[in-house]
Amino acid sequence: MSSTGAGILFIGSLIVALAVTHRPLGDYMYRVYTGTRHLAVERVLYRLVGVHPEAEQRWSVYARSVLAFSAVSILFLYAFQRLQDKLFLSLGFPGVTDHVAWNTAVSFVTNTNWQSYSGESTMGHLVQMAGLAVQNFVSAAVGMSVAMALVRGFARRNTEELGNFWVDLIRGTVRILLPIAFIGAVVLVAGGLIQNFAEPHTITTLTGAKQAITGGPVASQEIIKELGNNGGGFYNANSAHPFENAASWTNWIEIFAILVLPFALPRTFGRMVGDKRQGYAIVAIMGILALASVSVLTGLEVAHHGTVPQAVGAAMEGKEVRFGVPNSGTFAAATTLTSTGAVNSFHDSFTALGGMITMANMMLGEVAPGGVGAGLYGMLVLAVVTVFVAGLMVGRTPEYLGKKIGSREIKLASLYFLTTPVLVLIGTALAMGSPAERASMLNSGPHGLSEVLYAFTSASNNNGSAFAGLTVNTPWYDTALGLCMAFGRFLPMVFVLGLAGSLARQAPVPASAGTLPTHRPQFVGMVVGVTVILVALTFLPALALGPLAEGIR
Repeated sequence: MSSTGAGILFIGSLIVALAVTHRPLGDYMYRVYTGTRHLAVERVLYRLVGVHPEAEQRWSVYARSVLAFSAVSILFLYAFQRLQDKLFLSLGFPGVTDHVAWNTAVSFVTNTNWQSYSGESTMGHLVQMAGLAVQNFVSAAVGMSVAMALVRGFARRNTEELGNFWVDLIRGTVRILLPIAFIGAVVLVAGGLIQNFAEPHTITTLTGAKQAITGGPVASQEIIKELGNNGGGFYNANSAHPFENAASWTNWIEIFAILVLPFALPRTFGRMVGDKRQGYAIVAIMGILALASVSVLTGLEVAHHGTVPQAVGAAMEGKEVRFGVPNSGTFAAATTLTSTGAVNSFHDSFTALGGMITMANMMLGEVAPGGVGAGLYGMLVLAVVTVFVAGLMVGRTPEYLGKKIGSREIKLASLYFLTTPVLVLIGTALAMGSPAERASMLNSGPHGLSEVLYAFTSASNNNGSAFAGLTVNTPWYDTALGLCMAFGRFLPMVFVLGLAGSLARQAPVPASAGTLPTHRPQFVGMVVGVTVILVALTFLPALALGPLAEGIR
């Protein structure tokens, strides 16, 4: 079979698998978040936290719970890293430096999992498992919890209550993420990924440098990070390393794990609002944007001009030869369309325009399908913006799912989408305006700008992947990117919860002849158009100075 045919089969089989799991997994998550029965282990956790599971919260209390849990998690993970050398299973590694510990703590708690260090030579087994891997679970569960609160805001009427954050957090972790991660880990171990507690040994790299290499619980951490849309990796080569991604079929499993939960959540949304057609509309928008991204990115890498790429049939620089361009392009699109950040190829070595697509995926707000939970609430906010624009066109007060979109709602939606562009553009400008920070760029000119722009785009959108030519293990970059991760995660969450509270207080508005149907292809096309236009208006000047300028030279 030709590489083109194999690539089409690879992508087609993913689409089929996601379509098959969309309904049963979405229905299962609907039962998880709407059920009234609590498991025994959940009741124990409620008692430990000191929470009454039947008590519901207003949006402000829900938001304070999210922020309090995340703040405590950051402090705990920071201390865990700093005291690593005093703990068992440290593998002899010293405590992590203050700026790296800050950056890593914020990174994993915000579901970004950006790493400015080599995991296998910096973190011991205990910190990897009890610190970073735990956050792979609970940070993803936090995103799902906020998404469920927003969905309840649409579904409920004349109420201040949006559910209980602690119940949502524990149920999402115990009933959804843990069981699927366990199954996935067994599958990856069968595929050749290691799962042990090997002590470190030293190898000499091609550059002559000594490097510590360990075994470690890689299989379980790999499926956790993919399933929870978390970046990072035990080995610095990430999913290009055979210990983390052994074969083409494990590569398929990892991409499927990245996409399966975000693509199933629209079904949960449709069930909770009492109209499955609304869920189908949302997943259709996600699917159109995702398929366009995969197709364009793969096409740019296959058809790139140049003597060497044309001779070998594709731009193979930075690609793992076991996977080739189609599998690498699909992985790159999946990881940047979600908040995963794992990579199986070197994004810095992609063609100029191919690398631009990975950036544009994140600039969309990671909504196609986006992070676990974060993609759904981002897409729903986009739907709110779209019905507001449509309402302006016909001179009517816009409505979505029977709720009026007034000044308060559109202000919150606007603040949501302004947060990350402000962080990305200001952060990039500060870095490019400082000679010391420009010195961290491996390349000069447009590609050097692309490295910096990619870093702040990834951090602010809680993605975690990188144009790895940029040296970010410095106090300035660790601090600045950490702040972008924190503000890029928690400010939008507060705005989403504020929107949810405003919607839940409303009484439903009966549909009329002037109501825009939000389950038809017309609305799907409008949301796709609004999404692309918002990104183009916001980021086109920066892209024109970076990857576009490099691509047309």
